[in-house]
Amino acid sequence: MTSTIIHTDQAPAAIGPYSQAVRVGNTVYLSGQTPLDPATGEMVEGNISAQARRVFDNLQAVCAAAGGSFSDVVRVGIYLTDLANFAAVNAVMKEYFRGSYPARSTIGVRELPRGAAVEVDAIMVLAQ
Repeated sequence: MTSTIIHTDQAPAAIGPYSQAVRVGNTVYLSGQTPLDPATGEMVEGNISAQARRVFDNLQAVCAAAGGSFSDVVRVGIYLTDLANFAAVNAVMKEYFRGSYPARSTIGVRELPRGAAVEVDAIMVLAQ
């Protein structure tokens, strides 16, 4: 089975040796997104809710570039440097996902790239 690299300028460029997403068959594996502004490459300013919105906006752009949307996402992984932000990130996630929610894990981590407070990755399954 072949894989297809997914890239969009509407999300930040990879800051390491990886792709924004890779499609294999009808499954798309989305790399973790942090709250980087794709236009500037800089971390967005603001509280955890502002950062989480930027993360989900970035993921949404990669989903669209792969031909899908959040309604096609089956799994989300959330990484937080402070689990006290769990409720705030949940509230933001509800703004982006409606109805049937994807499977999810939330993991507390010591730190994230470039000092981010939140990172989210996802798996999306597209209709064939």
